[in-house]
Amino acid sequence: MSEILGKSRWEKPEEVFGNLVGKWSLDRTIEGHGSMQGAATFTPIDQDNLAYREEGIFKLLDGTELPAEQEYIFRVREGGFDVLFKENPPRLFLEISLAQDDSSKYLGCASHLCGRDTYQSTYTFLPNGDFVIRYVVGGPRKDYTMLTTYSRA
Repeated sequence: MSEILGKSRWEKPEEVFGNLVGKWSLDRTIEGHGSMQGAATFTPIDQDNLAYREEGIFKLLDGTELPAEQEYIFRVREGGFDVLFKENPPRLFLEISLAQDDSSKYLGCASHLCGRDTYQSTYTFLPNGDFVIRYVVGGPRKDYTMLTTYSRA
């Protein structure tokens, strides 16, 4: 259920992190490459960290289907959260600071340099409880836009 007692799950920016906990369905499109449907789970590690795991089937434009998975760690911080690569030790991927726009959505933007390629990221938390992550990736080795919509499973 995307709303809790008639209120958006994203009433305040400090509530966003805790409201991620649980299972989500995901629908992803990678322009020019294919699409993925699957599931994502945010599991508490401790009060400041969530383990993120996604699994699904990535369908290439030619119809080929491949299993896909990814893991990150989300770490709370004032005004937002960090996304870290699940490595030992974890390495910072994105710092997301949240701000409310005039339509009651919370937005967070960040960028990450990967070699000479840049990931421009936008996290949008919608009033209905869903959220969307958009990566625009560009550089000498990569050039695509990836859009993932999450809905409560």
